[in-house]
Amino acid sequence: MQALFIGQAYIDVTFLTDTLPTGDEKTIAEDYAVSFGGNAVTAAFCCAKLGGKPELLCSQADDWLARMFLDMAAQYGISVHGRKVRESSLSFIMPKGGKRAIVRCRDNDFLHPFPPLNLTGMRALHLDGHMPDAALHYARTCRELGILTSLDGGAVRANTDELLRYIDIAVVSERFCEQLGKSVGNTLEHLRAHGCPVGAVTLGENGTVWYSGSGPDQTLPALDVPLSKVIDSNGAGDVFHGAYIASYLHDADKTWEEHFRFARGASTHAIQHLGNEASLPDLAQVEIAAAAFPEKSVSGLLDTHR
Repeated sequence: MQALFIGQAYIDVTFLTDTLPTGDEKTIAEDYAVSFGGNAVTAAFCCAKLGGKPELLCSQADDWLARMFLDMAAQYGISVHGRKVRESSLSFIMPKGGKRAIVRCRDNDFLHPFPPLNLTGMRALHLDGHMPDAALHYARTCRELGILTSLDGGAVRANTDELLRYIDIAVVSERFCEQLGKSVGNTLEHLRAHGCPVGAVTLGENGTVWYSGSGPDQTLPALDVPLSKVIDSNGAGDVFHGAYIASYLHDADKTWEEHFRFARGASTHAIQHLGNEASLPDLAQVEIAAAAFPEKSVSGLLDTHR
């Protein structure tokens, strides 16, 4: 195991339609995809597609959806350490116009404690904040062992502040900033104050604002993908996380700017495909996506988000 990913597992059903029926109405979708889902889960699959050797600690029921999920993981060579729940979790996703609407059915009532895992040879830990007891335990343990710890801060959770004290790289969302009641700049200061050596806020089509060590806040522009090419933005952030972990595993001596640029290419590929599995790039596809589009202008972005 090179990396451990911890989070909630889903089966995602993604469909394209112009209208969502209500009442007794019916409609026919233009296209659909069924795949694995969940923040850390999708990141793990992305890491595996890019040549990493991840394992997953995630929710797992004893039903046909769980067996489908395990079959998907096996195809990517991912070992799954399941934590028992009664029912598998489902997401129904409708992408449209670069946005996406989501309905989730989630069971995170865990029936057993999280399992103890052998961390020998492990080089990175990635968390999405779900399964908070396991996240805190493994973040603390990995920090003590000198293993890189990464957090996908999609939302502020009950133990986020405590967890941040054991995180080496925290990449959080605009929603995370809103929940804190802070600007992007002040959120980065919040991450610095909690001891995160690397911090970033992802702003979707507006790029990423980030810092490393004691350096200043910097911007990484998004690539200028025409809206006509954006099929499904769901999961693109998870691909971003999985890609920078894969980049770190390939070459830990690269700078975080290099890791983030690689991840930007991966997420640029992702938004042009429907469903999480089709969104996963290989190494060649990351390079193609990164070279295909110019950077957007970020003039004034740092000042705007102070």
